Amino acid sequence: MTTHQTPAPGDLAPAITLLDDTGAPRSLADQRGRWVVLFFYPKDDTPGCTIESCQFRDRLADFTTEEAEVWGLSILDHHSKAAFKAKHGLTYPLLADEDHAVAEAYGVWREKSMYGKTYMGVARATFLVDPEGRVARVWDPVSPDGHAEEVHAALRELRAAR
Repeated sequence: MTTHQTPAPGDLAPAITLLDDTGAPRSLADQRGRWVVLFFYPKDDTPGCTIESCQFRDRLADFTTEEAEVWGLSILDHHSKAAFKAKHGLTYPLLADEDHAVAEAYGVWREKSMYGKTYMGVARATFLVDPEGRVARVWDPVSPDGHAEEVHAALRELRAAR
């Protein structure tokens, strides 16, 4: 297992090309010129992931006003993403990082433990990527409740400073 360091503000964001919830490829390189929120979450349709995902859904108009894309990324295939999206009325792309290669590139594929069992999984983290493709802000770790509002506030502040 290769461990990668989490990109820091100012670093070029690692490349992403993954299938979204519809099975279509999405590439971060295609988003140059736009802000992109990449939020990594552990697993579809779990309590914390649902709270975080629904709060991004509820604030999506705010991100759109700021000319930003919101992408959720986690393991499991695009079929799981489609079911999660439909169940909760999510209105932004969910990307399937089935082999966790992107999570590794962003340094969020980590050892975790629950009930005394140790395993590898996706750590909850968010990266705000600027229009030039550089990491502008990192949240790691993330508390799901209220996180979308926190990211939106930072986006608004960074855009105003440009």
